[in-house]
Amino acid sequence: MAGVSGHTEDWKSLPWKQFQRNVFRLQQRIYRASRGGDLKQVRNLQRLLLRSWSARCLAVRKVTQDNRGKRTPGVDGVASLTPRQRLALARELGDLSQKPDPIRRTYVPKPNGERRPLGIPTMANRALQALVKLALEPEWEARFEANSYGFRPGRSVHDAIGAIFNGIRLKPKYVLDADIEKCFDRIDREALLTKLSAIEPITRLIRGWLRAGIVDEGETLYPEEGVPQGSPLSPLLANVALHGLETELVKSQPRRKRPQVIRYADDLVVLHPDLDMLERLQERAENWLATIGLHFKPSKTRIVHTLNAHEGRQAGFDFLGFTIRQYPVGKHRTYTYRGQPGYKTLTQPSKAAQKRHMEELRQVIHRNRGNSQAGLIAALAPIIRGWSNYYRASAAKRIFGRLDQGLFHKLYKWAVWRRPSKTWGYHYQRYWRRHGSRLWFSDGKNRLYLHHDTNIQRYIKVRGDKSPFDGDWPYWTVRLGRDPTRPQRVVTLLQRQRGQCCCCGLHFTKEDTPEIHHLNENRRDTRYVNLVLLHGHCHDQMHRGRCL
Repeated sequence: MAGVSGHTEDWKSLPWKQFQRNVFRLQQRIYRASRGGDLKQVRNLQRLLLRSWSARCLAVRKVTQDNRGKRTPGVDGVASLTPRQRLALARELGDLSQKPDPIRRTYVPKPNGERRPLGIPTMANRALQALVKLALEPEWEARFEANSYGFRPGRSVHDAIGAIFNGIRLKPKYVLDADIEKCFDRIDREALLTKLSAIEPITRLIRGWLRAGIVDEGETLYPEEGVPQGSPLSPLLANVALHGLETELVKSQPRRKRPQVIRYADDLVVLHPDLDMLERLQERAENWLATIGLHFKPSKTRIVHTLNAHEGRQAGFDFLGFTIRQYPVGKHRTYTYRGQPGYKTLTQPSKAAQKRHMEELRQVIHRNRGNSQAGLIAALAPIIRGWSNYYRASAAKRIFGRLDQGLFHKLYKWAVWRRPSKTWGYHYQRYWRRHGSRLWFSDGKNRLYLHHDTNIQRYIKVRGDKSPFDGDWPYWTVRLGRDPTRPQRVVTLLQRQRGQCCCCGLHFTKEDTPEIHHLNENRRDTRYVNLVLLHGHCHDQMHRGRCL
């Protein structure tokens, strides 16, 4: 028992702050060498990082403690590791010649009714993939194209939407709105490995992972193409496979006639004012994709115009949950930069996103029919806040108002179901309270946060040449404090703490999931003086009395 206790204490007392600094220092050197074109230095530093004890420990902690899917088992059924087992796994990662385990396939539903196949590697394989990703990601972050936004550190959906807005705000354009069909499942593996051009240990490991068997409902499959989704490395490999598409479409075009190509994972938008040129660009993109085994999905690929109807299709298009469209305005309203009667460009929540959101609220209200009003408010508030914060960077104020009207009717039906024999006047007096000049859904102590309580805030797109590996912490800290996907309380704490964890003192990144710690251990005391923001693993140490 003494030996077990000693091993357990070793993992908890490792110098994690120094580990993170060591790994980031190496990643920063890889990034700079890749930017400078020094491929030999990149390879030497990657070998050094793969052998690093700091990187191996961080890779294990990433998949066993930090990731939200850490409890998902592979084919071996292992869903969690003890501190002693984590330490042993970190030691095993030094052997890069180990054979990959089979992958467990599971399915998750998609909004259109289809099922997305996910491949779940074993815990040991996930840790090794996380280690390889630590070495590969800074090299490719220095090489990726400026308008690639999906599955990249420091970038988000809002950056892609901001790039589209900037591309059309001064001039209406035709839009090629395309979707790559089964992108992950049909990537040509040999073309991917050739483009990756990594050192031999990494190439051998990735080839083994790609060829590993997939256990699907008791049957083992060996597909000859594709990258299994669900592993730590698969998003990076997909981005590597699609790297170069923007360059292919932009090259040989005069600067003033160059198209604008915005890609988020397998979703693609190409903007150009000339319809004939856009059609030629579509053909060129299809030919380029064929070289890596991919093609556009016909049912989701179309050409539209941002201002006028085109071939029976209304103006504008939907992209990543937003509707992007231009509307003509009179000469007394606004002018374009050339002095002609102009238009306004709006990005708004798409109708499909609004419908899904209202259906989610309806289901929550239905499940809480027997709950108290305070319980219903507690169930609805985080959903409304999160959805409103996500779309607060768009022209959504009127939509927020319409959603609140629909929510009011659903809440009134809930009140009638609770007291069916009472009159409408009773329901208003019982479940709605006046605070100041407004009428709130409230029980006297708790008030329901509504959509239109969220203020519209403009989002500033990330600079195309920036990366978290450049070490510009002031730039990335400011951006993190304006992240529309974070709850307002987290954003406020990020700004107060200048983007740093109160336990380890290191900066938060876009990929981190900060957790709120109550200093006096009273979770009902939500005053800011009682709250600090910590990394998830730092939060665990805080409760063991190892921080501050």
